[in-house]
Amino acid sequence: MMTSQQHSSRASPKAPPTCVEKQVDLGRREPLGARFYGSRQASRVSPLVLHFHGGAFVSGSLEGGSCIGRLLAASGAVVMSLDYPLAPAHPFPQAVEAGYDALVWAWKARHKLAGHEAPMFVAGEEAGGNIAAAVTLLARDRRGPQLAGQILLSPMLDPCLGTASLRDVHAGPVGCTWADGWHSYLPRLEDASHPYAVPGSVFRLSGLPPTLLITAEDDPMRDETQAYTERLRAAGLFAHEVVLPGPTGWPGSYLDTSHEQAGWPALVQKQFSDFFASMAAAQSVQSSLLSSS
Repeated sequence: MMTSQQHSSRASPKAPPTCVEKQVDLGRREPLGARFYGSRQASRVSPLVLHFHGGAFVSGSLEGGSCIGRLLAASGAVVMSLDYPLAPAHPFPQAVEAGYDALVWAWKARHKLAGHEAPMFVAGEEAGGNIAAAVTLLARDRRGPQLAGQILLSPMLDPCLGTASLRDVHAGPVGCTWADGWHSYLPRLEDASHPYAVPGSVFRLSGLPPTLLITAEDDPMRDETQAYTERLRAAGLFAHEVVLPGPTGWPGSYLDTSHEQAGWPALVQKQFSDFFASMAAAQSVQSSLLSSS
């Protein structure tokens, strides 16, 4: 790690968490920026979450991802939010590979970040949801690190842009944020069939960890989120889907770091808290069964 800088947070008016911004050496050509929300608690082990911001693969920043990062931290997690490389300068698979490198780094450092044997999660919104899902597939296929779960909010999973929820916001094959983002991220036609580029089309889903998927009635990515939920469940996996009432203004309102007037942040934070609690309870039961056998 290199120099660090303290930042204040406005995610919660009652107890605004702080974050620390650092350059992290992942063994790549250049270090990547990351923000760390929350801190290790002496009295307990916290979930450790690797978070990816939105931005349609071509934009976004650590500051733009701070809303979700802070909500995750307010739910009891220690969060590492990654400033991953953006297209078109860095097309697929560079962001995914950087994300996996960050996952390995966080796994090795988890005893310092969140406590010994802290459960590891990935999370992301919009394009970050795509990268989180792809990193989850990579972790399965490369046999680690072991993930306790993945959290996907409005994930971009379908480059065809043909769903009804996208048509409702007049998104089409050209001239919209997500179409342009997909084109920049996948400049080669053959990449559109790669499972790590388009996790929503993956055939082999076995071995993936429990998944929390959050969308909203007015979310353009609602239909592809729900389709992925159905596919995970059909594969016999745990997938908990939440559809929030509108209006949320998603995915654009993810970038609102103040959101004092919005109703969705409190609902999202509760879903995070409940998911972490349910995963911890399941792990406790499993540990008890193993110790008694």
